[in-house]
Amino acid sequence: MELEERGAAESARTSRRRERPLTQEEVLRRNSVERIKAERHPFDVLGYLPTLAATSYEEIAEEEILRLQWYGLYHDKPKVGEFMLRVKLPNGELTAAQLDAVGRVSEEFGAGSGELTTRQDIQLHHIRLETLPQVLERLGEAGLNTAGGCGDNVRNITGCPVAGVDPDERFDVTPTIRELHGFFSGNRAYGNLPRKHKYTISACRCHCNAPEIHDIALVGVIQDGRAGYSYWVGGGLSSVPRIGRSLGVFVPAEEALEVSRGLTELWSEDLRYRMSRARARFKFMVDDDGPELLREKLETRLGRKLQDIQVEPAPEGRTDHLGIHAQRPGPGGVGLFWIGVPVFPGLITGVQMREVAALLPEGALVRITREQNFLILNVPAAEVERVVERVRHVGFELNLNPMRGHSIGCTGDPHCNFAVGDTKPKLVEIVTHLENRFGERASDLRLYLDGCPHACGQHWVGDLGFQGTTRNSETGKIPSYDVIVRGKLGPDAAIGRPLLRRIPSQMVSGCTERLVETWLDEREPDEGLPEFYRRQPDERIQVIALGEAAETAP
Repeated sequence: MELEERGAAESARTSRRRERPLTQEEVLRRNSVERIKAERHPFDVLGYLPTLAATSYEEIAEEEILRLQWYGLYHDKPKVGEFMLRVKLPNGELTAAQLDAVGRVSEEFGAGSGELTTRQDIQLHHIRLETLPQVLERLGEAGLNTAGGCGDNVRNITGCPVAGVDPDERFDVTPTIRELHGFFSGNRAYGNLPRKHKYTISACRCHCNAPEIHDIALVGVIQDGRAGYSYWVGGGLSSVPRIGRSLGVFVPAEEALEVSRGLTELWSEDLRYRMSRARARFKFMVDDDGPELLREKLETRLGRKLQDIQVEPAPEGRTDHLGIHAQRPGPGGVGLFWIGVPVFPGLITGVQMREVAALLPEGALVRITREQNFLILNVPAAEVERVVERVRHVGFELNLNPMRGHSIGCTGDPHCNFAVGDTKPKLVEIVTHLENRFGERASDLRLYLDGCPHACGQHWVGDLGFQGTTRNSETGKIPSYDVIVRGKLGPDAAIGRPLLRRIPSQMVSGCTERLVETWLDEREPDEGLPEFYRRQPDERIQVIALGEAAETAP
């Protein structure tokens, strides 16, 4: 309720600003980041990167550190001169040579670090500015880049990791992903947006790419025999989470770039969303205008009416694409397979990257998934057993409790400056506890855990979500977690509720066990955990989770 009231108050302030036109001068007075971008386009930092690299870290202005975000860099924790570098991979795809190149960069410049992200990127840590020119050169030689990995850009375009090979997909969206990525990535005209802007494109029948929580989602559908997209707009998480809403249109695949440009430009040109960083995301424009008015504005900009969507594409169950699966028959009917490999909790070393690259059959590709795993595509039937065995020797076992392939933990400690507690280690602790207690009975659970409100780990929409925080005690602040229930993706997608606040870290696994146990014991046939807890009053959920501690909990 608190978030809803805050959002309503902010919308009211925005409505008052509509009564008078805003000016660029007013924006620059109010928003320091807009001033920095106006003084020098962040993409220009590449032109004087050698000078920055030769400068002592302590002498580099914070404005230049900000501009480096446009090339995928954020401070590692603590801020002493090491950085996280995000390698941008449209739909998470790499060739063997590219994965090997990232692994070599990790080993030589990033202390062997590596993690897979919910935006299907690879992130490296411990990168120093003096080595950045070499790092970018090495990646560029492999056909990789980091432009737009962070900052106020169109971020990495995500999708279904088996696009183009899934026998059940509605159609192959790979050409659309490549077209939009090729246009937006590193494009100066779209490198000064009000804030980050997230696209996802898929025709996966299970909506594995989470279209509900993106700024703009192109959701594949066949209408009157044509392949195209329903546009869902205004989704997003962070501290003001939203589930996207349909624009009510059907856009043929060949018109997707034009329509996507139009939507992005409407938002980018509206000064309302450059006044405050806290109210800059595209979802606030959708809040303020609503899908109907936004569609009218878009059609005016395009100079034509768009087709109505006849039937909204709905997800047909959920999947992780893990395990061994037959691909759509290829040329000549040759049988190929994909192998989905869990990488719990999303960590992979530089050595492991190179070893996976070395075991790939000719023509195979790797794709990263939203749930921080990787898939190997285009594996001949005769090679499947060998690849699985060699992947196991690298350190990735296929035959794990599926919960390990479904659950997400953000970067968190020790690297992220926003995190206030453990993330990946805490997620491992909770999942291991549930495995030991319930075994396969809890195998379909999605547990999403974050170390701060930014929600990179998507805690608002997990079957159970966890957000790191702190709690006051007699000895000072202690690590704690909010536990979020009733959130989910898919049919009836919803933002969860933080009904359990500031649970001390040592109590979290026990609280989670009691929530899962009650669901397993009392659920209706095939009833998911979020649906079960939607039927329970808030007070009962708190009593279940806290047990004997319920009466004394804050």
